[in-house]
Amino acid sequence: MNADALAGLDLLASAVLIADAAGRIQYANAAAENLLDSSVKALSRQSLATLFVNGDELAALCEQAKAHKYADIRQDLALERGGREPLHVHSIVSVLDGGAVLVELRENDQQLKLDREERLLDQSQANKELIRNLAHEIKNPLGGIRGAAQLLELELPPLHLTQLREYTQVIIKEADRLQTLVDRLLAPHRRPHIVGDVNIHEVLERVRSLILAEFPSGLAIRRDYDASIPEFRGDKEQLIQTVLNIAHNAAQALAERIEAGDAEIILKTRVARQMTLAKVRYALALDLHIIDNGPGISPQIRDRIFYPLVSGRDGGSGLGLTLAQTFVQQHMGVIECESRPGLTDFRILLPLP
Repeated sequence: MNADALAGLDLLASAVLIADAAGRIQYANAAAENLLDSSVKALSRQSLATLFVNGDELAALCEQAKAHKYADIRQDLALERGGREPLHVHSIVSVLDGGAVLVELRENDQQLKLDREERLLDQSQANKELIRNLAHEIKNPLGGIRGAAQLLELELPPLHLTQLREYTQVIIKEADRLQTLVDRLLAPHRRPHIVGDVNIHEVLERVRSLILAEFPSGLAIRRDYDASIPEFRGDKEQLIQTVLNIAHNAAQALAERIEAGDAEIILKTRVARQMTLAKVRYALALDLHIIDNGPGISPQIRDRIFYPLVSGRDGGSGLGLTLAQTFVQQHMGVIECESRPGLTDFRILLPLP
């Protein structure tokens, strides 16, 4: 196959595979590598029939197209991948010279995904405005309440000082607790965005050491890094906080598995090509996954986990994922989550130079 003739296929948003007459994959474009989470080199060792758990359906479609010499044949398929969500795709098989076939795979849910991302961005912006306004409205009277309680404590008669001081201290401590909460809500909007060169694997190694220091036994944190990922411009401390918030939530959700000794978190990095992030198309993007084998996120809150003050565990502040989303969006990226019992996968996509 002429490499120059195939170069234009890398610009397509849909995944394209070319297989020879025996069904062995000869070519995959950038979108196919991204969709199948594999490189051209790895894909070229496989056949269409073995690419998926039910790959025979795709192979049969190719044979049908060749046998009847159709210009192309189209069908919706649910292609199963071991241990992962099935790919719901619209497949188009075209017959080439010499019995080779060109297979185009278009995700049926791609448009739904783009619509969901746009809705989440709008929702996040509305949440940030609400948080800022609400926090400022709370902050002003809170200082007055605390100050009044302190003045009241100074005016208490000595005879009842110990007994009544207990009540004024409750007011002061609760006012301080609310002040801390307000400060955390406002933190991402106050702190300056300090931009420098970021090596994402240095960020992940820092998070890994912090989590293992808190959970020294029963938890394995596995690395699955793509060493070819270049440095990019970003705020290193914000990215550390982002990954740490997600990984720490995962470790806390793994409490039972940690006791059993089989808890696992996977830190995985890849390069994604031709990605649309926040309505902008990028040639390259960092594809970062934080995966755990915990119980999964409750279906009742799965669609609201990035909302402020929504938490899946007792005692949680419900701010960790909200802050993570804010920091990712400040880097022009997106964050999403897939979760089911036994596997929760937080995916962060950031543009690369």
